[in-house]
Amino acid sequence: MRQIVTDNMKDTGLRLLKRGRHGLLRAVFSRAGFILLFLLLQIALMAVGFGMLRDYLPHYYTINLVFSVIMALFLLNGSHDNSAKITWIIVIMALPAFGALLYLYIQSDLGHRLLKRRFAALSEETREALPQDPQVLDRVRKLAPEVEGLSRYVGRTGCFPVYDGCAVRYFPLGDDLFPELLKQLETAKKYIFLEFFVVDEGLMWGQILEILARKASQGVDVRLIYDGTNEFFTLPRNYPKRLGQLGIQCKAFAPITPFVSTYYNYRDHRKILVIDGHTAFTGGVNLADEYINAVRRFGHWKDAAVMIRGQAARSFTLMFLQMWNIDKRDTRFEPEYLDAPVPPQEGAKGFILPYGDCPLDDERVGEWVYMDILNRARDYVYIMSPYLVLDGEMETALRFAAERGVDVRLILPGVPDKRMPYALAKTHYPALLRSGVRLYEYTPGFVHAKVFVADGREAVVGTINLDYRSLYHHFECAAYLNGTDCIEAIRGDFLETQALCRPVDMETLKAEKWYTKLLGVLVKVLAPLI
Repeated sequence: MRQIVTDNMKDTGLRLLKRGRHGLLRAVFSRAGFILLFLLLQIALMAVGFGMLRDYLPHYYTINLVFSVIMALFLLNGSHDNSAKITWIIVIMALPAFGALLYLYIQSDLGHRLLKRRFAALSEETREALPQDPQVLDRVRKLAPEVEGLSRYVGRTGCFPVYDGCAVRYFPLGDDLFPELLKQLETAKKYIFLEFFVVDEGLMWGQILEILARKASQGVDVRLIYDGTNEFFTLPRNYPKRLGQLGIQCKAFAPITPFVSTYYNYRDHRKILVIDGHTAFTGGVNLADEYINAVRRFGHWKDAAVMIRGQAARSFTLMFLQMWNIDKRDTRFEPEYLDAPVPPQEGAKGFILPYGDCPLDDERVGEWVYMDILNRARDYVYIMSPYLVLDGEMETALRFAAERGVDVRLILPGVPDKRMPYALAKTHYPALLRSGVRLYEYTPGFVHAKVFVADGREAVVGTINLDYRSLYHHFECAAYLNGTDCIEAIRGDFLETQALCRPVDMETLKAEKWYTKLLGVLVKVLAPLI
């Protein structure tokens, strides 16, 4: 057993070489890669068509115009957000064949419909799995009435009750989280469920895997879900089989099959670890060495996470079980994992509302929770996010909060991990600054934390970025916190991080590199597709 675990731990040099080798794969199989492919097809079609059908160009232009108008009317009457509608209309009118093919590829695949049916069946089966405690709801009405409406909305999107009597601990860095995570894993007696976007071999995963393998040998039910993109970039395709030899059940969600992938557009971006139904972790931290600063990729890695002890951990158990069974034709739920009694934590204050966001149910839970906080804020809203690729509604909510006197601040990366989202973020800066939003860039490196904190009373810590990928296309999760002891720690962490940042203003924007400005302008029209 120890030999298998050791084989899964690679030194830093080999992992960096692996990242370089997979850089080409990341480009080829990324969304940008597919967009480039369809663009090349359009150019080829136009070159061949103009040569062979030169005498029929007037007919071509007429058909092109009629087709573009029909598609524009179809899109305007669709359910997409306005920014996405504008993008698709421009793409299809400028390049009809390219736009139509790309639209059909992304929006109309059969795998999406099949996955949607499976998730709907699981949601219906588990809708009453965690009923709302009416006594907790009564206390919410008396002590935090703003939570009642939010819990009603979140509850209608899935089985997500609001809890009290739970302890929450905030971790301002993955470095701080890691020792506590190892400590809690050692306490597992019944099960350990892990669901992460990224799993990469190295120091962090190696130490976790050693504990998981030992616990599995002791009879603990250990399961791991990771996103299928790992099989291109960090893990071998047979990794579930390798972990099976250690007694660990393992699945890759939606492995990418180029060109025929049934739901390529949707990724499992969640970070969940649940131990015996009484302890849960969530936040931005994945299971790879950069998240604990054991290696440096983009300078210092600033992340955040929370540990939740108490009944609220059950909601993360439920989210995991739903994802675990989503690939099964016959939905199967295991309620015994939710039945164990979990006593209230002594001295715990406030309320916790864990929730998931699914791209298959036409609900924008992650975005609307953020907007609810912005719309209710009176004093301040402090935000950390690695990306800022906004639709019109979210940009308006940020600006309106600032214009009505709320102190709205955003901390964003000073060292980007991707050039295109970094350039796109810059295109939002002028409008936000004019409305009074205060922007900061983290000078030491990359900010990966996804945190909102407002008015000394409420916060969200989870996996949800301020970009189209998180808000529209990923499976996500988070914990909404109200009146918990850790709120002041979250605020304090923001202010300490801000002290390490460079402030952004109109003068610094003028000094921005010309090619960053140009890239942002050029790709903004495609922002909903990136």
